[in-house]
Amino acid sequence: MAGLFAALAVGLLLPIWLTVRGSLVTPDGSWTTFYLWDALADPATRTGLLNAWWLAVATTAVSLLLGMPLAIVSTRFLFPGKGLANALILAPLVLPPFVGAIGMRHMMGREGAFNAILADLGIGPVDFLGEGGFWAIVVVQALHLYPIIYLNLAAALANIDPAVEEAAASLGAPWWTRLRRVLLPMARPGIFAGATIVFVWSLTELGTPLMFEYRMVTPVQIFDGLKDMETSRRPFALTVLMLVGVMVIYLLGKWSVGRSAGAAMSKASVQRVEHPLRGWRGVAALGLFLGVSALACVPHLGLILSSLSVEGAWYGTVLPQAWTLDNFHAALTHPLAVGSIHISVILSALGALLTVIIGVAAARVLVRSRLPGRGLLDALCMLPLAVPGLVMAFGYVALSLQWPFQGPMPGWMAGLLHWCLPGSAFDWLNSQPLHFVGDILGPDPNPLPFLVMTYAFRRVPYVVRSTVAGMEQTPVELEEAGQSVGAGRFTVLRRIVVPLVLANIVAGTLLAFSFNMLGVSEGLVLAQRESDYPVTKAIYSLAERLGDGPAVASAMGVWAMALLACALLGASALMGKKMGAVFRA
Repeated sequence: MAGLFAALAVGLLLPIWLTVRGSLVTPDGSWTTFYLWDALADPATRTGLLNAWWLAVATTAVSLLLGMPLAIVSTRFLFPGKGLANALILAPLVLPPFVGAIGMRHMMGREGAFNAILADLGIGPVDFLGEGGFWAIVVVQALHLYPIIYLNLAAALANIDPAVEEAAASLGAPWWTRLRRVLLPMARPGIFAGATIVFVWSLTELGTPLMFEYRMVTPVQIFDGLKDMETSRRPFALTVLMLVGVMVIYLLGKWSVGRSAGAAMSKASVQRVEHPLRGWRGVAALGLFLGVSALACVPHLGLILSSLSVEGAWYGTVLPQAWTLDNFHAALTHPLAVGSIHISVILSALGALLTVIIGVAAARVLVRSRLPGRGLLDALCMLPLAVPGLVMAFGYVALSLQWPFQGPMPGWMAGLLHWCLPGSAFDWLNSQPLHFVGDILGPDPNPLPFLVMTYAFRRVPYVVRSTVAGMEQTPVELEEAGQSVGAGRFTVLRRIVVPLVLANIVAGTLLAFSFNMLGVSEGLVLAQRESDYPVTKAIYSLAERLGDGPAVASAMGVWAMALLACALLGASALMGKKMGAVFRA
């Protein structure tokens, strides 16, 4: 377990600490809060933080409005087509919001398909996306993230003992009162868990504001300040202010919302009976799911149509006026696209491999051992769900600016090793010994090792959750039988544990690999040179270019969407009903 703690400390805690330290330490090594207060004194900083806050609040509110009714209906009622309805819930997750922004602009922009329909009816144009892009970002993010609310709330409602609701019904409480006074208060931990993920995600989302050119928001201000990291503490201060805001909201929410009497109640002792809905009620329930799913697929449809459109042939019309498949060919042959796919496949695979090694080992400790510190290990494994991806990516940039990649050895280490090592060895250690391994902001950058590390540690929760779900269903007696005949721990793990939970490991690996391929903050922040661009940075770069760039970017987005859809379907087939566990806080 010491090795797991060491790996997680280096991969997760060290980048966060370096970011915090960079905002609190002066060039001469003294501690100060000046940089934080100086950043807050800037009106642009306050505006960016306020905009980020309102984006997160609005996105979370819209996600709750979409996800809560679906979860309530799904857990309480049986209606025709329910299997299809539940399958459609995860559909929005196959398209990252910043890629969906391309399709949303085509569908709901001033010259988009919806306004073309209104023009034919003599109405409009209507500014669906809002002036400046604020509501466009909210809509795109909420349509992508509401399944997180659904999965967490549905799990919480399913775990409430039906006897509690029956007791309320026996006292004459109508359905709405039971829902409002009994079920939802008891499900508050589930609501909080889903809302926290959505809030943190939308507060720190970088790609979607960039695609809508909404730059007065903290994540974009941090992105714009990357080049000044070596000479300015402002990017560090902005990142820490955003991180502090996330932590404060999380702790306040957990204290005021997450703690409830119902949270302490045991899991349902009997299975909940789903009440059948027939006639118009069943049609209405199915219509609710299909309507929300159709709305959530608007960015997907816009992206697909954009990828099939000839350059300049879709402007002010309902559908493109000329069609082509050349964009898909270009997405696989364009120099920038080909290079980015090659880089993403290799780095995503390496990151997923490292994730599996860490995740399987951590899951075994969490499920099969009683070692002290298991709670801390579990918290560290789940930390990436609470710490923004942008903060992690920024932390790795800060790591690249520290010894042993750049700069001299820390003073305390130099003082210790100076007396222990020969002069030549000390001089080598003190002169940036790993500078050739990785660099991000230098004249000849090599961000690939840092991309692998951030990919690996950002996806640890998915592998841990999926593997834990498998191990909890595997009898421990099988492992004890192997140990009783003299098999060592590694042999038991390799010959017994891994084969038994292989489906869960594969499911987690598929998700880790796919989310690595479509990692937004990591790619946008860490890759500064075009030859190092992963897929997401290439899509962003192409979408900003004139000519056929947006069409090729759309085609790349469709390929990426197909990849993630296949991964989700594969993981769902392997894990069955346990699939939702990897998306729950």
